[in-house]
Amino acid sequence: MLKFLLRRFANYLVLIGLATCLGYFLAASSLNPRANYEGRNPPPSEASINAKLDALNLNDHTPVLKRFTRWADDFLHGDMGKTVNEQPVWDEMKRRMGVSLRLLLLGSVLGALIGVGVGVIGAVKQYSFTDHFTTAWSFVLLSTPVFLLAVLLKVAGHNYWNEHTPTAWHLYYVGEYTPHLAGSAWLHVRDRLAHLVLPTLGIVLGQVAFYSRYQRNSFLDVMGADFLRTAQAKGLRRRTALVKHGLRTALIPMATFFAYSFGLLLTGATFTEKIFGWHGMGEWFIDSISQNDVNVVVAVIVFQAVLILLAGLLSDVLYAALDPRVRIR
Repeated sequence: MLKFLLRRFANYLVLIGLATCLGYFLAASSLNPRANYEGRNPPPSEASINAKLDALNLNDHTPVLKRFTRWADDFLHGDMGKTVNEQPVWDEMKRRMGVSLRLLLLGSVLGALIGVGVGVIGAVKQYSFTDHFTTAWSFVLLSTPVFLLAVLLKVAGHNYWNEHTPTAWHLYYVGEYTPHLAGSAWLHVRDRLAHLVLPTLGIVLGQVAFYSRYQRNSFLDVMGADFLRTAQAKGLRRRTALVKHGLRTALIPMATFFAYSFGLLLTGATFTEKIFGWHGMGEWFIDSISQNDVNVVVAVIVFQAVLILLAGLLSDVLYAALDPRVRIR
């Protein structure tokens, strides 16, 4: 098992390297950092612009391969370069990673757990009112764009929840916390939780709809399997057989969905962060493209690639935990 994971880890590292290289060449070829200095009054000289871009390793007059070599050498020494505002990329990235992971981790875990539960209930009670109800709402959520769902949650939180609940239970729809808030540690914790509810709910709802559909179909396939009938014929109660044998088997094909949806969740979180004013990696990515900031774009690509690596390893571990045959191999 350990050799298997180490081999997969080495493969993922190669994929991260390829994704980083391709991402750098694409960003460096398509973005134009020089445009940030155009239209200024008075206009800066060509020499001063070139000197500034050379210092940031963003000069389009320098061959892209030479720029990549310099960037890669700095990256291997722990330096991810500077932004167009001349701030260290890594310093800003550390803060924004914490912001994004707060949303991604909580949203993906809750979405997976609730989605599996909803899918199992829908399969066990197939064609019942509960199954039809959860199916209908799942399709509604799946067909709703992420940004529209986020806006609807903001409106509901502001116009309904906050108007019908005590002030202490108000939900906030902008920012990660209340600036300059004075009070006890519990007050600060509650404030951050109040800011976290709506954006996390936006992620959870989409994940629940996604997982529940796949889990329902997977569980329906397992419910008609011979090994479940055999287990019941040997004396196991139907509920025990479904939970002990059926659910575990139905989760095996879901392991890949669980893991990689977390790795790809940054795409959906981009809209969520932007709409709710969370200054995370997704928002940073959008802003860096508009600012032609090559170094930041590549930093976000590396972050996304690492998430995919972790998702792949998580998928392998989950698969091995659910299917003993993988451990034997």
